[in-house]
Amino acid sequence: MTFTRRLLARVLLGLSLAAPPLAAHAQEAGPRTPVVVFAAASLKNALDAVATDWTATSGVQVRVSYAASSALAKQIEQDAPADLFISADAAWMDYVAAKKLIAPESRVDLLGNRLALVAGPDWNKGEVDLKPGADLAGLLGDGRLAMGEVNSVPAGKYGKAALTSLGLWDSVSAKVAGAENVRAALALVSRGEAPLGIVYRTDAAADSSVRIVGTFPADSHPAIVYPAAMLTASKNPNAAAFLKHLASSQARKTFEAAGFTVLAPLSGS
Repeated sequence: MTFTRRLLARVLLGLSLAAPPLAAHAQEAGPRTPVVVFAAASLKNALDAVATDWTATSGVQVRVSYAASSALAKQIEQDAPADLFISADAAWMDYVAAKKLIAPESRVDLLGNRLALVAGPDWNKGEVDLKPGADLAGLLGDGRLAMGEVNSVPAGKYGKAALTSLGLWDSVSAKVAGAENVRAALALVSRGEAPLGIVYRTDAAADSSVRIVGTFPADSHPAIVYPAAMLTASKNPNAAAFLKHLASSQARKTFEAAGFTVLAPLSGS
């Protein structure tokens, strides 16, 4: 063997000893693979806090994409990469389930919520008694009623159902400002662009610029339920652990502090 070839062999041997085996890299990456969650926009504050707590104890990052449940379901249908889906209603979870995009055994009704009427910083007309015959249109005047898009966004669908049940929809439908998700509707009220809006009680608690001026009767609309499930395309070993954590005592305290009702049975996480 020539000197040059001997030198090359030593260099290659040194590199092989210095570099960890490829298998070791794969083993290290597996336990730390971030969990990607598609979640309804109304969950942002509470879910961010729950994810931060879990990351602190597990060492695994959680990346959450927030939007209207309708938009997220369509993205999942188009093979957008995610591990978990948390919808703000059963209908959009049913939609992805019908396309066999979730693991049915993982599905759980995680949270509940209430629907509220909120007013912006300049509101001076007091509380609103949300009952049949209420003059909601008169209170709005020339202003708009901000709410999620009523044909697709869960908060908008719940809101239309409630207004219809109370006999108020026909009088305010022309005044509705439909938003792409419930947080966008909340922002319209917070910025004073709409005097009133229909959002979840938890959204109102997340924005100090608005206040609740009325709560819709629970029987005026379908029960507000947030189902959660793993996606069948997910190969992430951490996804099931985070889904279990969402029903843990620690997560329960965070969700309840934000105004949610926890529906899932207490997990051992």
